[in-house]
Amino acid sequence: MSLFLALALLAGPAEDVQVAVLGHAVSKGDRLEAGDFTMEGRTVAAARGALGIEDAAGMEATRNLAPGTIVRRTDVMTPQLVRRGEPVTIKLASGTLLITASGRALTGGGKGDMVRVVTNSTSRTLDGMVDGSGVVRVSAP
Repeated sequence: MSLFLALALLAGPAEDVQVAVLGHAVSKGDRLEAGDFTMEGRTVAAARGALGIEDAAGMEATRNLAPGTIVRRTDVMTPQLVRRGEPVTIKLASGTLLITASGRALTGGGKGDMVRVVTNSTSRTLDGMVDGSGVVRVSAP
């Protein structure tokens, strides 16, 4: 929550506060950018829980959002770098040894999230951590 919005909430419901709202429709899975927002006056009660532009920019929409929507924490999530059903590169690193294999994601996640993948060659299911876009790092068994 922005400092301005927090101060306005303390001031009481007498005035409208400026809050960030979407300037256009955003589809589920789209990444929000600072340019997607405009500032509008809303009542203090309506502005409760609103994310500031700096907090929402770079996040991914969890549902379709209409123009004029005040974005809240439940409307966005960390961007998904691995998506369920999509191909991934599975990396196993131990010291200077690096082994890679192709596979498929069984669950999705963002950077640092634990996901489950299956290797294409052996159909073995592994748990690993999202290391980047389409890359999952697993530990030696």
